[in-house]
Amino acid sequence: MKALIKRITHSTAGFSTLALRLPVGIIFMAHGAQKLFGWFGGYGLEGTGQWMASMGMEPGVLMAFMAGSAEFFGGLFILLGLLTRPAAVALAFTMVIAIASVHLSNGLFMSNNGYEYALALLAASVSLALSGSGKVAIDNAITTRLAK
Repeated sequence: MKALIKRITHSTAGFSTLALRLPVGIIFMAHGAQKLFGWFGGYGLEGTGQWMASMGMEPGVLMAFMAGSAEFFGGLFILLGLLTRPAAVALAFTMVIAIASVHLSNGLFMSNNGYEYALALLAASVSLALSGSGKVAIDNAITTRLAK
């Protein structure tokens, strides 16, 4: 188990990932808070669940809970640099679903509710999944502690 945690948390990336983790973490947390809590103009679980059900994603409230939780808690973990790789994988998966089920039929551009923004978040998530959290992260502290 120790070896697995060390493998997940180890990162050879420097400080540059911090510049990616901070805005991406905040953005995902805000989107998740819209779905889960109705903050920032969101519809909360019930409203988001009804919207998801109307698109055929049933049961809607469960789907809203899963997407909102992945975004909110995954964003928080990325922001903190805690279990960055698994959080980024969960968020990448969430973005693939969002692109395929909501945005793809609208084309690329955001002005038409296209997949442009979700694709950028997918790319950032994949980048963090590959690179890890970098030097300024809780993951780095975990790796250092496990090395002792």
